[in-house]
Amino acid sequence: MIIRSLTVFLTVLLLAPLAYAKSPVFTTSNGAIRGYDPVAYFSQAKPVKGSNQYALEWNGASWHFASAENRDRFQADPKKYAPQYGGYCSYAVASGYTASTDPQAWSIVNGKLYLNYSLGVRKSWRQDIPGYISQANNNWPGVLK
Repeated sequence: MIIRSLTVFLTVLLLAPLAYAKSPVFTTSNGAIRGYDPVAYFSQAKPVKGSNQYALEWNGASWHFASAENRDRFQADPKKYAPQYGGYCSYAVASGYTASTDPQAWSIVNGKLYLNYSLGVRKSWRQDIPGYISQANNNWPGVLK
């Protein structure tokens, strides 16, 4: 009985951190990027709400698109269109933690989509984009633990 209890205890102890690890993609009940179309940031240079009609699953999240064409473009090359750091706030990841994002607070830098918590945070992030990207790259994906 003691050995069995000890085994259960050790199993729970070892698996507990996995239960608290964050998803690799920031999602809400509306899906990744709060249901906005990641391809539209590149093709229309603005956030566009996606539709359940044009949704697909990728990297453990539901992604929504404004059109079948955008969905198909994403499906062909998701890493080209998906936001960096799983759609978590780039400034937060650079600072060593995760935070939600506002689809309106976005930037495309060197062909990559970055999201921020708010327009105010995006203003701070823009003070040193290369430095914050470097820090965030060093912190990602460790901040998910």
